[in-house]
Amino acid sequence: MTEQRPTLPRYLAEWSGRQPQFGPAISTLLTAVASAATLISDRLERGALSDVLGSAGLQNVQGEVQKNLDVISNDLMVQELLRCGQSAALASEEVDELIPVPEGVRRGEYLIAFDPLDGSSNIDVNLTVGTIFSILHSPRPGAAAQTADFLQPGTAQVAAGFALYGPSTLLVLTTGEGVDAFTLDRDTGHFVLTHPQLRIPSEADEFAINTSNERFWEPPVHQYVGECLAGATGPRGRDVNMRWVASLVADAFRILTRGGVYLYPLDSRRPIRAGRLRLTYECNPIAFVIEQAGGMATTGRQRILDVEVTGLHQRIPFIFGSASEVERIERMHREHDRDDPAFDASLFNTRSLFRAG
Repeated sequence: MTEQRPTLPRYLAEWSGRQPQFGPAISTLLTAVASAATLISDRLERGALSDVLGSAGLQNVQGEVQKNLDVISNDLMVQELLRCGQSAALASEEVDELIPVPEGVRRGEYLIAFDPLDGSSNIDVNLTVGTIFSILHSPRPGAAAQTADFLQPGTAQVAAGFALYGPSTLLVLTTGEGVDAFTLDRDTGHFVLTHPQLRIPSEADEFAINTSNERFWEPPVHQYVGECLAGATGPRGRDVNMRWVASLVADAFRILTRGGVYLYPLDSRRPIRAGRLRLTYECNPIAFVIEQAGGMATTGRQRILDVEVTGLHQRIPFIFGSASEVERIERMHREHDRDDPAFDASLFNTRSLFRAG
């Protein structure tokens, strides 16, 4: 029965009691995130009935075509986060510069970075999408925020998480005390704790990677994927299934509940860009959640939460999941980088892993 489970407000009240240094501000911010997630979920649920599907005819700062719901979701996040009065400034994946607190609106002490609608390419085919958020303490409380204020490592995050808009609407949250997930109860309008203290299995038999990029992968990634595909007859000694949703939040929640590993590795297409996913809006908050659930998150060569942040829209490689799998992938990168004899790339020349040589 949902009434026997704590709602998000009760959960946050208890957390605030254990963390008096943050006062009620973080609770207020997280309540605002939950409110925005509820509104976004409503728009998504109505879909074509509200004429909100399709392209907005615009491009975001990344040069990506925006969906109508990208714009709507961004506006709803901004609306709720500014209304709550605890924001020092906002940074959105959909906007080039930071979003300051307007004149006449109360300025708080926390910075919030967010991806308003992750996986939006899935909207028109009715697949799972989500919202990712990260909360940082402003290094200059009371002053008008600057872009440099957001350039903090992932270790500085106070709270982070994501909303998942699927068969049910979930809010996954960490405040540094593990990971809890809440399900939106449509009858009451409250998020209710349904998945307390999620822990990622240390080993699993699933991996997620976009194989259309195979020709651009580095040798360590070829080696890892090749071992997985070899199944029970290969070095792993067991069959491994491949999953790919093209929605970071959906893949992340599957790993939180079933284990496995997600790879969006460095590839040779974009030598100027170090990777595909955004450090501030996607990698740092997801990595915080994954580590708090007992997993690991890496670029392949460095812990995600230790990566130096050099820009609001900085991109990096992103690999995360069950600790044993991520450790295995990191070891392959180390062996390759130092030309260790233990690394065997002889099977991974130019022929594909997915067709006969």
